Amino acid sequence: ILGSKSLRNFCVTWIVVCTALCVVLLCQLVLRNQAQSTVIKRNNSSLNMIEMSGFICGYISCVFYLGSRFPQLYKNFQRRSTEGTSYLLFALAMMGNCTYGLSLVLKMPATKPLQALYLLHHLPWLVGSFGVLFLDVFVTVQFLLYHQPKERQASLVALEVEPLLVSEETA
Repeated sequence: ILGSKSLRNFCVTWIVVCTALCVVLLCQLVLRNQAQSTVIKRNNSSLNMIEMSGFICGYISCVFYLGSRFPQLYKNFQRRSTEGTSYLLFALAMMGNCTYGLSLVLKMPATKPLQALYLLHHLPWLVGSFGVLFLDVFVTVQFLLYHQPKERQASLVALEVEPLLVSEETA
């Protein structure tokens, strides 16, 4: 399955993105520990472990969430068609991600030092919501590019060789 050059390039890009997110996570944890002593004094170390676990889960979620769009984008590109894909699903997800990301941004504190800490705190969820929103724009572009007029669609459905739902093992 990794025979395709574009698929290999995608995998390399994905590894770079995941590595970059891990570096950002480490930087966030270091900066957070430095800023934490000046903003809030805490003496309970278990709270820090719980928070760190939350950040790790947030970044893992971000990676999976961003990765969820690539198989559909690639499949649409491969087939040069969005047939069988529900645009309403992507439109509603876009609206949800937009409002979720905006809710995080609009809750930002007014003071500059707290804004930086707030952004670092919410970075995985901001990247997840706005990143997926960005990828859904590409799905929208695919819907526009691959749109077939109604009379042409009927003839293409009969000519489709590959079924829309194929298990990955047989593909």
